[in-house]
Amino acid sequence: MNETIVALATAPIKSALAIIRVSGDDSFSIVNKCFSKDISNINERTALIGSIVDEDETIDEVVLILYKGPKSYTGEDMVEIICHGSNLISSQILNLLIKLGARMATNGEYTSRAFLNQKMDLIQSEAVNDIINATTKEAKDLSMLSLKGETSKLIYPIKDQLSYLLSLIEVNIDYPEYEDDEKASEEKVIQICESLLKTIDQLIDEGEKGQIIKEGIKTAIVGKPNVGKSTLLNALLGEDKAIVTDIAGTTRDVVEGDVNINGLTLHLLDTAGYRESSDVIEEIGVKKTEQSINDADLVIVVKEFGEEDDKNLQDLLKDKTVINVINKSDLLLNKEKNNKDNIYISAKNSDISELTTKIAEVFNIGEASYKKPSLNNARQLGLLKGVKENLEKAVYDTKSGVSVDLVSISLYSALQNVLDLLGEDNKIDISKEIFSRFCVGK
Repeated sequence: MNETIVALATAPIKSALAIIRVSGDDSFSIVNKCFSKDISNINERTALIGSIVDEDETIDEVVLILYKGPKSYTGEDMVEIICHGSNLISSQILNLLIKLGARMATNGEYTSRAFLNQKMDLIQSEAVNDIINATTKEAKDLSMLSLKGETSKLIYPIKDQLSYLLSLIEVNIDYPEYEDDEKASEEKVIQICESLLKTIDQLIDEGEKGQIIKEGIKTAIVGKPNVGKSTLLNALLGEDKAIVTDIAGTTRDVVEGDVNINGLTLHLLDTAGYRESSDVIEEIGVKKTEQSINDADLVIVVKEFGEEDDKNLQDLLKDKTVINVINKSDLLLNKEKNNKDNIYISAKNSDISELTTKIAEVFNIGEASYKKPSLNNARQLGLLKGVKENLEKAVYDTKSGVSVDLVSISLYSALQNVLDLLGEDNKIDISKEIFSRFCVGK
């Protein structure tokens, strides 16, 4: 029996309306105790207008939407109470429902019940939270693809192929006399695994791009004092957030801001000018610059034309994704803009289109990346990489002459990673796969 839970489904602020959601086996009976109309015999989705009443007191005039399980979000009997958006009214109704037998829901419990009642898989469940937290249309659209089940469809063929291969191996081991169908030969194992590895590599690549679209790019703007770092930050943000003067060392601390550039969110960090200094405060700023570089996914190095590279800064930039920018291009002659390794901008004039185009190129994110379903959070990408490692081991062991029954250990682990992606039961019954594909029950 599922406990009946209750919670406010809308933000706890003053508004025109608020929605209180009740879900569980006793939803109808609990709400029936405080609603002005009898709802005990309702067996299908219904909307009613009436009053929530506590003994002789009418708390509010409300609209009730009743969902009979399993045709509800959670898969259980569920009631949504739409009341006026007063914090006082919603609190009174919540307290009354708790007094009548419901309990407050925990974080994510409605979606957890939807998952446990097989209304959605784990990838879809994660997408619910991703949609709520999306800060750009592009991130929301990617999450919506996952909620609709499009991302899960990428996994089903991998699951089927692994189950099929394991069933072949199981037949070879348990039914060696059965010769009516194909065997799990070394060639077969290698063929299927290498085909799956190509698919997995593509999913990881698309997932990492999706992760960037969804989570954004930590971007540090660095360079020597007075080269125009703060001016570039302001140009990217479209506002005067950082103080800009002709005095070198004006920026002493890290200035932050977020901007959406063609669907990519840049988490910008304007850092203190990088140079040796005897000034204690400026030295602290330089240390923070070094930390920002260490944390960044992308470092934009701003220079002036003819400026020599700082060796210490170059050492910090090893293994980082870097875009070199020559600022104040409006002061340069065309013949001076001939280094293809640099991007030429005029931050003061907001002429930065060359830079924004380069950012998308560096991360290889084109228009198609915004429309493809992808496994794009840390959990999903980690499990995909687990599938890859196990398949690579299966191929290596097979080519090294390891017996197929021992190779199946890696294949089982790969299948377990796939099931974990979907949140499916980890008890794998390969016999079902065998008997669905082969006539071995003779």
